Amino acid sequence: MALTENPKLAMIPSGYGDYKVYSVLPSDGTGDFDFVRSSGATRVNKSGLIETVGFDVPRLNYPMIDGVVSGCPSLLLEPERTNLIQYSEDFIQGVWIKTRSFISSNSSISPDGTLNADKLIEDTSTNTHSTQNNVTIGNVGMTISVFVKADTRSRVRFQVSDLTTGDYRVDLNLNNLSIIENNGGSRGSWTNTSYKIESFTNNWHKVSLTATKGGGSEASLSISLLDNSGNSTYTGDGTSGIYIWGAQVEAGSYPTSYIPTNGTSVTRSEETCNGAGDANTFNDSEGVLFWDGYIPNDGNEKIIFLSTGTNNQNNIRFFARADGLSIRFQIIASNQTEVIEELPLSSDNYYKLAFKYKTNNSSGWANGFKLFTDLQCEMPIGLSEILFDNDLGGTPFYGNTKQIQYFDTALTDEDLEELTSWTSFNEMATSQLYTIQ
Repeated sequence: MALTENPKLAMIPSGYGDYKVYSVLPSDGTGDFDFVRSSGATRVNKSGLIETVGFDVPRLNYPMIDGVVSGCPSLLLEPERTNLIQYSEDFIQGVWIKTRSFISSNSSISPDGTLNADKLIEDTSTNTHSTQNNVTIGNVGMTISVFVKADTRSRVRFQVSDLTTGDYRVDLNLNNLSIIENNGGSRGSWTNTSYKIESFTNNWHKVSLTATKGGGSEASLSISLLDNSGNSTYTGDGTSGIYIWGAQVEAGSYPTSYIPTNGTSVTRSEETCNGAGDANTFNDSEGVLFWDGYIPNDGNEKIIFLSTGTNNQNNIRFFARADGLSIRFQIIASNQTEVIEELPLSSDNYYKLAFKYKTNNSSGWANGFKLFTDLQCEMPIGLSEILFDNDLGGTPFYGNTKQIQYFDTALTDEDLEELTSWTSFNEMATSQLYTIQ
C-alpha cells in the first residue's frame, strides 16, 4: 500500500559529490546536504571491499551480512579518531614485536582487494607464538581491531594489555566464529570490556576489543596463534599460521572504520552534514520528520534536528541520550523546552523513527509502533533546515543513515505505521544485519 502523501524532502543515500550529499527531493538542489571532512576515510563499497575516499567526499557505506553485501548503502558519519598503530598493514616492521613467530609479507588478497595481507607464522619452539605492538595512550576507553583470516591455523587470541597490571583477551575459532574463551569482566586494571566480530569478503573477519584502560601510559595489541585444541603454548611446526591485515588502536568506546597507516599514526577528521532545505521546504504548522538508520552507543549525546537555525531555539528533534538507554522526541517552541516523550529505545540498534508534529496533536513512532501521543504541545516558528547536529555545532549525530524524509503535512496513523515498518521479514532481518538460517 502506497503512502497517501509524498515527501517534500527525501535523502536516500545514492548520489554525492565533493562537499555534497544529494537528496532525491526536491529536484532543484534545495534539499542537498553540505558535507565536510578534512581528511580521507575508508568505506565498504558495493563490491564489499574497503576503499579510501578523498577529503570532503561523503561515504556511502554498504552493509555486510556473513561477508556479503546485503542491501542499500547508508550515509556513514563518524567522529575524529586516530589510529595509533604506525604500520597497520606491514607487520614485518620492527614496531611489530615477533615472539617465536615470523611474517610472510603479501601472502594473501586483503579486504581492500589487493595482494598486501601478511601471514603470521609460528616457529618450531614449544611455547607461545605471537606478534605485539605497543602504543602510548592515557587511561581511557580504547578499542583495538584487526582483520584476520584462517589458514593452516584457525584459532587465535586477541589481547589488549597495559603491560603491567592487567589485560583483556578473547580466544576465537575463525572457522565458525565461536568464542573459545573470553576472560571478560574486570581483568586487573581493565574494565567495561566487550568484543565485536564483523565478517567481510573472502572469509576475512574484523575482530574488535573494547575496554577502559586503568594504569600506565602504554598499551599493547597482541595477536597469538593457538593450536587445534585452543592452547596458547604448544610446539610449532614452522609453517602454520593465519593471515592478518589492517590493525588499529583508537581511543574510543566502539570500533570505527579502518584508518590505514604507513610509518606514523593517522587521524581521520570528524564529519559534518547539515543544511538541507529552506524556509519554503518546511511547514511550521504540521509535518513529519522521518529517519531510518543505525545509532551507535558511543557515550555521547547525538541529535537529528529540524531547525530554524537560530541558536538552538525553535526546533524538532530526535535526541539519543549519552547513556545509550533512551531516545527523546522533543519540540522546542517559543524558546521553551517542551519534552514530548523520552522513551527506552537503546542505542547500538537500527530504527525507523517518525515524529509527527501538529498543534495539540503530535505523536512518535518507531519500527511500526506508535509510542506516544501529545495533545498539548505548541509548534516552533521558522523551520528552515535539517541538521545532523544542533544549531551550535554541538551534539553531532554519528552513525549510519539509510534515509531521511520530510512531509509537510501530518500523516495519518496508517501512513506512519507503514512508513516506519519493514515490508517483509527479509527486509527487517537485512536492516538489522541478522543472519537468516
